[in-house]
Amino acid sequence: MSESACEFSRVVRLHQITGKPVVLQPDKPEMAALAQRFALAAVHRLKAEVTLVADGAIVNATGRLLADILQYCAVSGEEFPVHIDEQLALRFVPESRAPKEEELEIQAEDCDEIFYQGESFDLGEAVAQGFGLAIDPFARGPDADAFRQQAGILGEDTPSGPFAALAALKKN
Repeated sequence: MSESACEFSRVVRLHQITGKPVVLQPDKPEMAALAQRFALAAVHRLKAEVTLVADGAIVNATGRLLADILQYCAVSGEEFPVHIDEQLALRFVPESRAPKEEELEIQAEDCDEIFYQGESFDLGEAVAQGFGLAIDPFARGPDADAFRQQAGILGEDTPSGPFAALAALKKN
């Protein structure tokens, strides 16, 4: 995603890195855009506190992401509040150091590497991606079970399939 297309762009230049915590918070229009991007009813609060440590051109970012969102229930579609509290661990690596092979074997420590070009990277977009990963796409609201029952939808613990009818007969 280009820097101009990101809903929450915070470009960090390598020469600006001090090792002190950086606090990132989107404004209201940015929160509305992030809600739309991640199919949320609303983003009420999003805050990331990240410490950047440069090791040459490689930058390690560690911190914490806090958010309060209004999410849609995966069962009923009703809105319900969710609090997110996630640790962030990212590594920004120059694109010139990206593996050139077509097939890559990804190791656990490689999963949070973000490649960048030039002398800067977009920390805001990285936080937005971390935020998106912290959202449970199948979250169920507090009224999900009641909605399921009212709609006649089988619950997760209800037997289904070819042996469900036999199980029902056995109970009688």
